[in-house]
Amino acid sequence: MSSRCLRFLIAPLIALSCQLAVGASSAPSADQIEAGKYLAIAADCIACHTVAGGKPYAGGLPMPLPMGNIYSSNITPDKATGIGNYSLDDFKKVLRKGVTPDGRNLYPAMPYPSYTKLSDQDIAGLYAYFMHGVEPVKQPNRAPSFPWPLTMRWPLKIWNLLFLDEGAYVARPYRDAQWNRGAYLVQGAAHCGTCHTPRGIGMQEKAYDEAGSGYLAGAELGGWQAFNITSDRNAGVGIWTTQQIVQYLRTGNVPGRAQAAGPMGEAVEHSFSKLADSDLTAIAAYIRTVPAATGLDRKPRSEQGRPADSYVAIRTSASMHSPVPDGAVLYLNHCASCHGMMGMGTKDGFFPSMLKNSSVGTTSARNLIQVILHGASVNNGATHYFMPAFQTELSDDDVVKLVDYLSNQFGNGELRASDSDIAKARTAPAH
Repeated sequence: MSSRCLRFLIAPLIALSCQLAVGASSAPSADQIEAGKYLAIAADCIACHTVAGGKPYAGGLPMPLPMGNIYSSNITPDKATGIGNYSLDDFKKVLRKGVTPDGRNLYPAMPYPSYTKLSDQDIAGLYAYFMHGVEPVKQPNRAPSFPWPLTMRWPLKIWNLLFLDEGAYVARPYRDAQWNRGAYLVQGAAHCGTCHTPRGIGMQEKAYDEAGSGYLAGAELGGWQAFNITSDRNAGVGIWTTQQIVQYLRTGNVPGRAQAAGPMGEAVEHSFSKLADSDLTAIAAYIRTVPAATGLDRKPRSEQGRPADSYVAIRTSASMHSPVPDGAVLYLNHCASCHGMMGMGTKDGFFPSMLKNSSVGTTSARNLIQVILHGASVNNGATHYFMPAFQTELSDDDVVKLVDYLSNQFGNGELRASDSDIAKARTAPAH
């Protein structure tokens, strides 16, 4: 056989080998997929993109807006209904700009104003995980529940121009690696500001990092109060130690400080409890440096309440035939079996004390109402903290009386609930 014939036969084989080599080199490694999975956990993607009892990341979770509900999208790699046809550039454009491959702007309920800060490397890892580590699910996306013209997306282009600070996080050279890692996670993947930063007239976060006024100063979201978590000693977490913040993120429970519930309980369960200690410590180190922002709480939420020996026990009052307040009776019948007659709970915090309780010792009744009506559940992987819901057992008037009693007996005496507050909370999405 001539050398010319050999070249004719071998050349296609060489070309095919090169193509296979290029394909193999472009396939993500197991380490890259695993890194992407970790970042998806840090970003708590599953909490918004999975309905109760549904397939992971298949979407459909309602997100309430003033004009109605939008529904989270299917982000599995299904090609018909998910993101299976996305290129890496398409995926990056969604995270950095909030724009889909077909040019539609996403509502900023998807926290792309935070995800824009992710590094190119982390975005590539996320892409690798969602394309190769997630089961494809064929589940059509749901349209918003509000009518046209409110469904028009072009105004969101203006919103982006006004409020989107696009671009990856840039490390502060005057800060150490731990602080920068904490800032990167808080501002980016963990998107803490989405819940904990007040909103402006355009429903934008008033600040996106510690340089902005009011960053992490607290906000109302979905009927819950996301507390001030700046370094302010009264309204924020300035009296917390780094270790206490880490424990709260890891477990959702720090006796004498706070217990997670609602959206924060979900964040602990699906995200923070699964992060490395080094990352939780970095988050805590960063949060403790966020400039203090004052709020309505003029004393630390977790330091309210009088010593237990100053109380007159409900049982003593009853035995003396003294009138027992309706709130006290409600507490005795529905709360005392777990939290104790004197509200001391248990030392391990499994049943929280009503004293030094952040939901009882604050000026907003939102979280206390939510927990009374809808209960609480936090499963941190080691312990499952829970409280039953009483929305079918207690009337609106009962809840008003119970909130008043809890505040007067165990808190700062400033909490007040109205029938309209309770009616609103009854219709809020359960967490």
